[in-house]
Amino acid sequence: MKAVVYKEPFKVAVEEVPDPRMEHPNDVIVRVTSTAICGSDLHMYEGRTAAEPGIVFGHENMGIVEEVGDGVTSIRQGDRVVMPFNVACGFCKNCVAGYTGFCLTVNPGFAGGAYGYVAMGPFIGGQAERLRVPYADFNCLKLPPGDEHETDFILLADIFPTGYHGCELAQVSPGESVAVYGGGPVGLMAAYSALLRGASKVFVVDRVAERLQKAEQIGAIPINFTERNPAEQIKEQTGGEGPDKGVDAVGYQAQAHTEEREEPAIVLNSLIDTVRPTAMLGIPGLYVPADPGAPDESAKRGQLLVSVGRAFEKGLRLGTGQCNVKRYNRQLRDLIIEDRAKPSFVVSHELPLDQAPMAYEKFDKRVEGYTKVILHPQG
Repeated sequence: MKAVVYKEPFKVAVEEVPDPRMEHPNDVIVRVTSTAICGSDLHMYEGRTAAEPGIVFGHENMGIVEEVGDGVTSIRQGDRVVMPFNVACGFCKNCVAGYTGFCLTVNPGFAGGAYGYVAMGPFIGGQAERLRVPYADFNCLKLPPGDEHETDFILLADIFPTGYHGCELAQVSPGESVAVYGGGPVGLMAAYSALLRGASKVFVVDRVAERLQKAEQIGAIPINFTERNPAEQIKEQTGGEGPDKGVDAVGYQAQAHTEEREEPAIVLNSLIDTVRPTAMLGIPGLYVPADPGAPDESAKRGQLLVSVGRAFEKGLRLGTGQCNVKRYNRQLRDLIIEDRAKPSFVVSHELPLDQAPMAYEKFDKRVEGYTKVILHPQG
């Protein structure tokens, strides 16, 4: 089958790789109809992880079930399904508690698994024509048959639940004001989710014009951090005290407000400065235990200079960690089905699989309106 294969920093290729095969009675094989490029994939694409050449990318996947293992009871051949990026068993202590992003079974020695991502287990990615899904009864979310809402449903694999997760970590409630740092796909989904949860005022901080325009289109207030200190801009619009809640949808590759250089802790520190005393912060943005491409030695070890004293002084609370997609995806699916949510507004391009190398390059450079790319392996 054809698949997107990592070659070296800033280079992927579409190559022939072995078809997936059934490895356990609880497996299914899915013919992939849509798979998305994620900002997290760019960390590997840029060579900032330990990803080895040959890894097949792709943790946002949906499609049609082609083969079903003898141990699978709820999924049938022909079912249309979307898979959480988290590979989870469904029965370990963390999964039973709802922390499926931190499964203790699927990736021994590491809490959590994912398709096509370095250190997240032996699971081949889905930027390919087919995908093996383990623990299929647990990991496959059934969708209505047909092709309706295709570009909405694919976002249930990661970014829609992850944006919602940021709001859940911050406990965004009706009537509250929210500052979202980062206007990429996850940041836009966090802003959208805050509005779905009834937030009265949502700010989106970024510098990319297309992202700020999309934020404004959904009813959020765009804040261009290159124009002036974003905390000051937001405080001026919240009575001087700052918003009730904050979401970091950027992570460790944050850039300084006025310069073209990375400053890994700048978003965390800006959020601490932005929000009002006793606010809550949700941090779904990716932070890593090691970053060989970081600008200083501490950051290379995943150690950041964060204003903990200021956070303590303000009585702030925060929640971190990757999204437990299973906790949200069923409800978000039903919002889509009932036309109460349409997350596909973030999708900028839909392309055949063979255009993946070009799409990676343009998405990485943030050019030509590339904000979220969906690949269709079947053409």
